[in-house]
Amino acid sequence: MDLGHIMFLLLLQFITLCYARPGWDLDVDNAYSRDPAEYSITDTILKMNNGSDAFLIEGDVMLPTTRTAMKCAVKAKSCLWPKSGNGKVVIPYNIIDKYTNTEKQTIEGALRGIEAKTCIRFIPRTTQRAYLSFEPKFGCFTMLGRMGDRQLVSLQRFGCVQHGIIQHEVMHAMGFYHEHTRSDRDQHILIHWENIQEYQKHNFDKQDTNNLGIPYDYNSVLHYGKTAFGVHQAITMTPIPDSTVEIGQREGLSDLDVLRINRLYKC
Repeated sequence: MDLGHIMFLLLLQFITLCYARPGWDLDVDNAYSRDPAEYSITDTILKMNNGSDAFLIEGDVMLPTTRTAMKCAVKAKSCLWPKSGNGKVVIPYNIIDKYTNTEKQTIEGALRGIEAKTCIRFIPRTTQRAYLSFEPKFGCFTMLGRMGDRQLVSLQRFGCVQHGIIQHEVMHAMGFYHEHTRSDRDQHILIHWENIQEYQKHNFDKQDTNNLGIPYDYNSVLHYGKTAFGVHQAITMTPIPDSTVEIGQREGLSDLDVLRINRLYKC
């Protein structure tokens, strides 16, 4: 074994020790051959959350201890962020200093992307009681809807700080479920229960959702990919009637995501 090979192995070991995180299975054989863009939002969120201590449903929604979160967006207007006198919905936020400047800019950019197409306005938190707190905990997750005080949006470094993932989590915080759990999903996707890990089947429970008169959106940033929670990456969801339809994009808000935000908040 020559010196160059030894140095390469030492470098790879250093990278593994420094950057591997609970829930992220570092594929050493493909560490330098797989393009990070190949990972979908689903792949990344579920990998990052695999080692999280938080009790999560649907992979990245943290249950509160004070009330039942899953009725939030449907029944309780107090779980929505209030509209101000000028017709804008103001959501205070804070980004803690454990992020780099580049990471902070990525988070800010994702928020501005939501602002550009909706009546939502994100403002730096001063003294407001209810606000979003962006912090690099283990995993990518938050709670559903407005909680009324400090609300954690966990965006773990080296994985979760991506434009699409940030918008995915912020949509949860605004009161939106995953698309694959909406009440009419059986008309649009076939669930392959036999391919789902037994202890993960609850993540496919249908919710009592308010669909806002908006069509099912295969392209939603809140739609998980075809192999989500699958045994050995088996397919767990197939679009119907056209099984070739792509689901699980990673770019950010779809046109229907924008419509659902504006309709829920009466923009």
